[in-house]
Amino acid sequence: MSAVRVAAPAAQVGDPVVNIAIFGAFVLVTLVIVFRASRNNRSAADYYAAGRSFTGPQNGTAIAGDYLSAASFLGICGAIAIYGYDGFLYSIGFLVAWLVALLLVAELLRNTGRFTMADVLSFRLRQRPVRMAAALSTLAVVFFYLLAQMAGAGGLVALLLGIEGTAGQAVVIAVVGALMIMYVLVGGMKGTTWVQIIKAVLLIAGAGVMTVWVLARHGFDLSALLQAAIDTAGEGGESLVEPGRQYGLSGLTQLNFLSLALALVLGTAGLPHVLMRFYTVPSAQEARRSVVWAIWLIGIFYLFTLVLGYGAGALVGPEVILGSPGGVNSAAPLLAYELGGVLLLGVISAVAFATILAVVAGLTITAAASFAHDIYASVIKRGEVAPDGEVRVARITVVAIGALAIVGGIFANGQNVAFLVALAFAVAASANLPTILYSLFWRRFNTSGALWSMYGGLVSCVVLIVFSPVVSGKVDPATGESLSMIRDASVDFSWFPLENPGIVSIPLAFLLGIVGTLLSKETGDPARFAEMEVRSLTGAGAEKATAH
Repeated sequence: MSAVRVAAPAAQVGDPVVNIAIFGAFVLVTLVIVFRASRNNRSAADYYAAGRSFTGPQNGTAIAGDYLSAASFLGICGAIAIYGYDGFLYSIGFLVAWLVALLLVAELLRNTGRFTMADVLSFRLRQRPVRMAAALSTLAVVFFYLLAQMAGAGGLVALLLGIEGTAGQAVVIAVVGALMIMYVLVGGMKGTTWVQIIKAVLLIAGAGVMTVWVLARHGFDLSALLQAAIDTAGEGGESLVEPGRQYGLSGLTQLNFLSLALALVLGTAGLPHVLMRFYTVPSAQEARRSVVWAIWLIGIFYLFTLVLGYGAGALVGPEVILGSPGGVNSAAPLLAYELGGVLLLGVISAVAFATILAVVAGLTITAAASFAHDIYASVIKRGEVAPDGEVRVARITVVAIGALAIVGGIFANGQNVAFLVALAFAVAASANLPTILYSLFWRRFNTSGALWSMYGGLVSCVVLIVFSPVVSGKVDPATGESLSMIRDASVDFSWFPLENPGIVSIPLAFLLGIVGTLLSKETGDPARFAEMEVRSLTGAGAEKATAH
């Protein structure tokens, strides 16, 4: 199927005044909630972990809100509408990844740490070098994840307001970044968590309504829906329900799929902003309850994406989706407009906008906590810092991260957000996951192995992304336009052929952890490992966990 890239007329995507009014109402309500929540932010524990005051169901809903990002709603729906079966692999990968995270690391990390992933990694290793490495890898993961959310925001609002130029979309991304900074500066983790809870409820409810509506239009017959998507796609539409439309054309695309799958399945267990959510509950029992709630909510939502994606393909059509402002990320809003007109479009788009705001707020506070708690307080000040001083540095970091996210989001605008999130997953799985697993389960593991694994995984992953077709050299054969982050089609410095580096960088990081450990003469402290093992499995002493 050739991608038709003619801009959709603004009349096709509803009334900008209605859209702005619904957006404004949501922002106003959530800002009031954030300001009310911020009144109780008196300590570092309040700012980073919401005073550990949330119940299991509340935290589980917030975890779902954190995990169901713009990639889940905008990117996956678009990927299914355009690529069918291959697009649904994103949903499968994200859901399986969550189960891996739960089984291997979630509760163990919660029992061992206080505020950040580095608390766990430095528990039985040398604190300063490990904290520095963990903080840098956290900042890298957050940066790539923020690219995806900002790209989603630019495409979504461009669609709703009929903004077709890159300059106008850049302004939209800057406004989203400014709102994000305000949420996190004022509300901390408590305000951010309430925004995520509200957003999760709205997103799942909105997706559920649209799912029932799409099925009703096709007699509640999934086969009829799939056939309608095939018919709308025209020539070659049968491939929508078969493997290979995106990842089966050659050996290289199949290797791309394997690399993507590896990054998706292993990445969640290393995502710092998801793992940090487990520090907001008062006990290990509540952590387990939050896990159960999160599994149900996330699983139900990903089933909805199957119907929404094929529904967009059937009722809107791939060519209209690709030709609209926002491109592939416009599938869900365009489907909402097709189903319920201006009002449903405004509501669903406000929910998608809420999704972006909530996730970027969670990402930003994670980055701020990592820098202020791990680098500033523990490495630079060697633990000699007042809690209010640490929180002040965290707030300064929020502004810096927000500015960086705005600039990066402008460059990433137009890319499929589900794909961009997969890059963040690759960085997380390469830089964080091997060290987390080795720290929790390998008695012989030492500081040298941790540094080899984290820096090796991080550097190899980022370098391969920079020199991949994602950044330069990918051209649309039909139009000659650049599909890479660098818009100039004549610029091409890519030499790594795969679009996701996970298949190389993740095994390399695991291997480097082993090599670094075995080459080092450091033996580690058996007593500290035993203490960590007991604490991680039982939760004993979790509230007083500190790095030594």
